[in-house]
Amino acid sequence: MAATLAQIVSYLDGLGWKYDVRTEEGRVVTGVQATHLDNLLIVIDLEEAGEFFKIYAPQVISGLKNHPHLGAALQTLLTISWETKMVQWEYDPSDGEVRAMIEFPLEDSLLTQRQFLRCLDALVRIVDEKAFPRLQKTLLTGEDPGDEADDERFLLEFEQHLPGVAERIYRAVSRRKQRIHSFPPGED
Repeated sequence: MAATLAQIVSYLDGLGWKYDVRTEEGRVVTGVQATHLDNLLIVIDLEEAGEFFKIYAPQVISGLKNHPHLGAALQTLLTISWETKMVQWEYDPSDGEVRAMIEFPLEDSLLTQRQFLRCLDALVRIVDEKAFPRLQKTLLTGEDPGDEADDERFLLEFEQHLPGVAERIYRAVSRRKQRIHSFPPGED
């Protein structure tokens, strides 16, 4: 009862996606036009006669081998792994490639369409919306900006409990910044 390439193809056909079946390799290669990535390449591998499922995005970032902020980027990836479900990050030290991967054993189970779609959606969403923009900022600055969307969710939740508080905090922070910038250097 393992997964088959025909099954994967039928799921992709249902989405209307284009793909390339590589039967000899036991894989299907596809991609999607994403928000932050022009072409997010996606590889779906069936190993162990279809009893082991892998879906991954190769080369999310390439050429990090000698990047000055490599350590910060790897730490950011580990933090993203902590904050999210399913997606794990891989780093190839030989060339500096970073890939996102979801993999799990099917053994004697079927890969349902619902499982497949959840994996596909999670991979695309986490890589494109969460990780890639955050990694770009980390690579530029050497600092992880954190989950900015989580900060916004926190503020919205806070606003639900105390209407108007977000605007008051914004005004207070703005006034404080103005006061700090109005002092001559050395007098703050």
